[in-house]
Amino acid sequence: MPITPTKKIWMDGELVDWADATVHVLTHTLHYGSGAFEGIRAYPTSQGVAVFRLGDHIRRLLDSAKILMIDVPYTAEQLVEATCEVVRVNDMREGCYLRPLVYLGYGEMGLNPLPCPVNVSISTWPWGTYLGEEALANGVSLKISSWRRHDANAMPTAAKGVGMYVNSSLAKMEAIRGGYDEALLLTSDGRVSECTGENIFIVRNGVLLTPPTSDAGALDGITQDTVEVLARDMGIEVRHEALIRTDLYLADEAFLTGTAAELTPIRAVDDRVVGTGSRGPITTELQRAYFSTVRGELDRYKDWLHLVG
Repeated sequence: MPITPTKKIWMDGELVDWADATVHVLTHTLHYGSGAFEGIRAYPTSQGVAVFRLGDHIRRLLDSAKILMIDVPYTAEQLVEATCEVVRVNDMREGCYLRPLVYLGYGEMGLNPLPCPVNVSISTWPWGTYLGEEALANGVSLKISSWRRHDANAMPTAAKGVGMYVNSSLAKMEAIRGGYDEALLLTSDGRVSECTGENIFIVRNGVLLTPPTSDAGALDGITQDTVEVLARDMGIEVRHEALIRTDLYLADEAFLTGTAAELTPIRAVDDRVVGTGSRGPITTELQRAYFSTVRGELDRYKDWLHLVG
């Protein structure tokens, strides 16, 4: 999905023209992949544009950097305000996607990242649902990837690390070339982990199940947590439970969650139709509640909305 340029990008405390937001070819992260990022969305509400769960995303960014031993030269409060500034200056009143990035810059080379300068940028652009608007209604097809998810003792899966997404890209390309919409990765011992950029849920006998992220080598999803809260508030039982591929084949319903993908139904896995092959009733109910929440239509969840002003 191509990027639509906006006016300004925040880089190390300054607003830079989109075309001038560049880095040197010897930028450390470009060579070794040590860095952290976030994906965040802002939505239009009746009170103006609001960033969804902004504080939680910034905290996860800083946690990722801590795990990677990167000292970020900005506080959470400074990064929250910088994010709002980017939304304001680019006049993103209809909503947008946001990409904060912590990376190691130019000046040092070699596998020791500790002496490298730390840079931070925040970009924004208009971006529709990652897997397509049609997918929100009709669902996507998944392929179980031949690639395995990182072991947590090989790569720190609790961090949203830049270089770790080579694993996701390989799985994504394999799925697309095979005629599928998305890939699902398993752990080294064959349990369900996550998709290339999304957490996964299934519905079985009215219960919502999702893999325990720490055991499955998956990222703790902020959208995943949002859906769990919504489900429990709606009286739906939610359980973190180890899953294997046949659990997906035999699920009554299944869907993906993620900031980019939002809440997207799954219609098939490995050419097996999931449920009826269409968006199920619990998925439909949760999807409706999710979009009402991010647009500020449900008062009980308004604390999740950070109004830009």
